[in-house]
Amino acid sequence: MKRRLMMLVLMWGVFAWAAELQTVEGVRLVPTDWADGDSFRVRFPNGEEHTLRLYGVDCVEWHVTNESDARRLRAQRRYFGISGHGGTSAASIQLAKSLGERAASSVRSILSVPFTVHTSFADGRGDVRFKRIYAFVTTSDGRDLGTLLVGSGNARAFGIARATPDGQSREDYRETLRDAELVAARAGRGTWQFTDWRSLPEERRQQRLEDREEQLALKKGTPLRPVDLNTASRDELMALPGVGEVTALQIIEGRPYKRVEDLLQVQGIGAKTLEKLKPWVQVER
Repeated sequence: MKRRLMMLVLMWGVFAWAAELQTVEGVRLVPTDWADGDSFRVRFPNGEEHTLRLYGVDCVEWHVTNESDARRLRAQRRYFGISGHGGTSAASIQLAKSLGERAASSVRSILSVPFTVHTSFADGRGDVRFKRIYAFVTTSDGRDLGTLLVGSGNARAFGIARATPDGQSREDYRETLRDAELVAARAGRGTWQFTDWRSLPEERRQQRLEDREEQLALKKGTPLRPVDLNTASRDELMALPGVGEVTALQIIEGRPYKRVEDLLQVQGIGAKTLEKLKPWVQVER
């Protein structure tokens, strides 16, 4: 009975990625002390509560409680080119956290009146500790929250995307966010106000180098057991050989998979990488 229940849960997770978006109106924000700009608690009109993770955007971390959070904050500082702000790492970190808090405060203000959620209830775990569902949020005045966050410089265009409620394809939505980010950067909005444009290329290059070195240092390729491509979290996928955060997100975005060989459809995964991954991944049926 327990195994059957587990299979039903896994089947629901796969179905959710392929399912159509459901629209829920009259949703309210649930105040918490841990919410970020891109991840927060909500209550549906029927009383159900869920933690949402916005599609396609990534706000700066300001609750840093472990090494994973710290690494992510460092990557975000480098992405925005603010690692050298104030002349010390401590000053840059303090600035970044304050900007993350500002994004969360902005979302609280925007969502202070009922709003609309569009979700297929796909699992949005960044890691195995939290249960979240991916969603789009339409504000009370009809705007997309993710686009607002990127356009105000309170988030970067980064992460899982999919076709939108208004009919944009996944790629079109991603490009919409990138365009909003470009305009925000040019105007010096939000986090971009503090960008050191001369050092930004080097900061991003350094981040790419460290990402590759970290993969080698962790000696990836020896997980305790194979992970399921349709249910594994981002962190579980990043523990696989040759898989960094970007590839992990692309694997999640490509769900559902019917067989391991479907990974060849994921950008950046070729025949050689697939052979390295085969011992450590599976598709449960």
